[in-house]
Amino acid sequence: MNKGELVDKVAEKANVTKKQADAVLTAAIDSIMEAVSTGDKVTLVGFGSFEPRERKEREGRNPKTGEAMQIPATKVPAFSAGKLFKEMVAAK
Repeated sequence: MNKGELVDKVAEKANVTKKQADAVLTAAIDSIMEAVSTGDKVTLVGFGSFEPRERKEREGRNPKTGEAMQIPATKVPAFSAGKLFKEMVAAK
């Protein structure tokens, strides 16, 4: 499912126009990305949580040359599925 299909589904379930559903979905996604990028954790009960995680510096290899190289430490976004979400997926 891509964003357009999700907008269609949300519009249908919420009984709103596709334009309204797109605006709400875009605002929600933007808000989550802004919060996580500033270091906050976003929890949607039953669905899951988004949070920034630290990735340590590590050694990698250049795929072309095989030469060892250092990959710097960084922050990455992470998602953890909630209990209800996990149960729904496992049941299907």
